[in-house]
Amino acid sequence: MLKSQPNILRLGIPKGSLESATVDLFARAGWRISINDRSYFPTIDDPTIEVVLFRAQEMSRYVEENVVDVGLTGSDWIRENNSDVHEVAELVYSKATSRPAKWVLAVPQESAVQKPEDLADGVIATELVRVTRQYFEDRKIPVKVEFSWGATEVKARLLDAIVDITETGSSIRANNLRIIDTLLTSTTRLIANHQAWKDAAKREKIENLALLLQGAINAREKVGLKLNSPREKLDAILRLLPSEKSPTVSPLADGSWVAVEVIVEERLERELVPQLKRAGATGLISYPLNKVIA
Repeated sequence: MLKSQPNILRLGIPKGSLESATVDLFARAGWRISINDRSYFPTIDDPTIEVVLFRAQEMSRYVEENVVDVGLTGSDWIRENNSDVHEVAELVYSKATSRPAKWVLAVPQESAVQKPEDLADGVIATELVRVTRQYFEDRKIPVKVEFSWGATEVKARLLDAIVDITETGSSIRANNLRIIDTLLTSTTRLIANHQAWKDAAKREKIENLALLLQGAINAREKVGLKLNSPREKLDAILRLLPSEKSPTVSPLADGSWVAVEVIVEERLERELVPQLKRAGATGLISYPLNKVIA
């Protein structure tokens, strides 16, 4: 079995649906990861880190067993595997949106089932077996929970119900299913094994990872905005500007003008820029952000 090395941080990233989103997140945080389709060992432009690909479903077990020092996986799989790991940070990103994923109990639209109790003595298909069994046991509803190897939505009409993961609900709607309850809401977590977390050098590297990855996530829906303003119109322009902190205002060579810089939500930019222009701003520049560190 592979074991982490004393001077190298071994990082596990999820193979599959989260793979490309994770590589993109690391790129925005400052690390370039290159994946070869025929290898489970991507390259990274940091000699102190080694990367290995594991399925998200397995990641927490490999972190717990010290196969890797740190990894990214969903809180759902940490709970499903009952893994004893250190949760370093919540990283709210996913394959399709920035919304958390949900594990839902669903039945066909035409089903007579209206609530979980109606499934008594039924058969439920899911990949999240432990959590699903616990859900029904807590409610004292006798059911049989079967592991699903994929195409879980199709099995809703072959069995009694399914428990499946969804971000947008599109696959549920496409298969003409109806959600009757939500079992679990899950977000991606950066997790470390306890041995690595106790190692001062590895812990510092892990904390650096967490800081920069969270900064990349914070920047995802924001833009930087620069503009010039006549001094006499500065107060009116500043009143228009929402900001994480107070806008940065710097004098220009012409003492009657100042430069203003601020971070704003990207969705506000299209309304804000025309308002700023009408208020007297000139030289407006907006630019994307890689990281926002609070």
